[in-house]
This record gives sequence, structure tokens and C-alpha cells, in this order.
Amino acid sequence: MTLSSGITKTLAGTALVLALPLFAQAGEIKARERWNAQDMDVVQADVVEELKFGREVAARIIGRYGLYNDESLNRYVNLIGRAVAMSANRPELMFRFGVLDTAEINAYAAPGGYIFVTRGAIAQMQDEAELAAVLAHEVGHIAERHVVKELNIKGSEGGSAGVARLAGGATEAARATMGQIVDKAVDILFKDGYKRDDEVKADKDSVLFSTVAGYDPSALIRYFERLSALKGKTTEVLDKTHPSYDARIAWLKDAIIGEGIEPGKLKSNKDRFQETIKNSELGKK
Repeated sequence: MTLSSGITKTLAGTALVLALPLFAQAGEIKARERWNAQDMDVVQADVVEELKFGREVAARIIGRYGLYNDESLNRYVNLIGRAVAMSANRPELMFRFGVLDTAEINAYAAPGGYIFVTRGAIAQMQDEAELAAVLAHEVGHIAERHVVKELNIKGSEGGSAGVARLAGGATEAARATMGQIVDKAVDILFKDGYKRDDEVKADKDSVLFSTVAGYDPSALIRYFERLSALKGKTTEVLDKTHPSYDARIAWLKDAIIGEGIEPGKLKSNKDRFQETIKNSELGKK
């Protein structure tokens, strides 16, 4: 099985029917119009390179932790993830979501639409809106092409163009160069973190995407408040690679106010989330 088909089969799984109704609240309409008005300036050649590169990065993430062996939970995460990804203005991508088998608390986005959340992160959540918010943050990193822009991954000539194309190169030099660029992407995810402005944008995108999907956008605030009380190995990578919880909570609140959203009128789906977790392998631990 090829790398591409392996990841696709593992993460995509069975075709899902999206059964999450959208609410036409004024704040949601405003958020949707504001996002869709953006010019993402993405051409097809760039998308091809982003997908090749993203598969390599996704393989590294899976290689580090492994995927959690719970088909129903992975299907549920895909359902919620695809609901929020519908607003990402990246129709050329098929977003795929997977649960990583680690108690560490974190989530990761690989270019091309590959998104992962750890079982440790899910274990700290209390409702579906919190899961949606975390996934929406990662969707934001992909929608804004943060890693792609940072490493200049593109399909046109010039700069480091063609570096992603080296993924298909047959020579040792091509494979080595590709490996070096993938290493840089992995360092961003696990060691250095994104630029502060990128984290701000992804958090604010989370508010927009969650709202358009009908979820309470303040869910990420609740989740961060809970995580801020945790200390130890499970939050080590998250704490090292992200700004402080206080800073993130502050700009999330600003985003909600700025968009004119009334969080209390949107859903959290707490019962459905807790029932899903109860029936999953996580609920048996």
C-alpha cells in the first residue's frame, strides 16, 4: 500500500453524511460573509505540491504517535471536523481527521487537509463544541496555509518551489532535500511552534468556523481555562509551542465581541458528546 492510499484509507474511512444543521443567526451570517470574501490566492499547481508535502508531514505525525484504534470515535471526529471545515474556503481540499494514540494533550494540522487530535486532548473535553473548536483551530492553520507560506511550498518556479515536488524525485539528493523541508515542518509542530500572529489568526478562525457550524464559539475559552490548571508531561508540548492561555482567551473574547456573536444561543451538544465518549474505547479506560 502506498503512503497516499494508506493515509487516505485510514483517515477517510467510510463516507460520512453530514447531519449538523446550520443556524442562520446574524453573527453567523456576518462571520460566513467575512470569511468567504477573503482572496486566498491559491492556484492548482500550489495545491498539488501542498498535498504531496502534507502527506509526508502527516506520515511523520502518525509515525510519532500512531492512530487510536477506535473506528467509531474516528468517524465521530471526522463528522465534527468536516462540519467546521465547510467554512474554510478551501473547496479544493478534502479534510481528513484522525485521533492520535497518546495521552499528551494537543492537536496538529498538516498541509493539504490532514488534522489530528490526541486522545488525551479529547479526554479533557466536556462537550462537542469544545471538540469542534479545537478542530476548527487546526482547520484555520490549513486554511491560512501557515506552514506552506512559512516554508514557501509552491508549484511555480523560483524560491524553494519544486522542493515539495522532490517528494516524487528518484534521486538520493531529491529525497534528502525533501526530508530536510519536512523536518522543518515537524519542528514547527513539535518544537518551535507557529508564529504568534498565526496562532492568533487560527484562534480567531476557530470562532468563525465554529459559529458558522452552529457551535458555541466560547467553547475554546472553556477548554483553555480547564487546561490552564493542568501541569505536567501531558501538556508539555502544547505549553511549549503555543502562547499563554490568558493571551489566547483574551483574543478569543475580542473575536467573539468583534463578530457580534451571542455564544449563549449556539449549541454545545454535551449529551451527544458524552454518550459518544462513553461508548468509545476512551470511556472504557
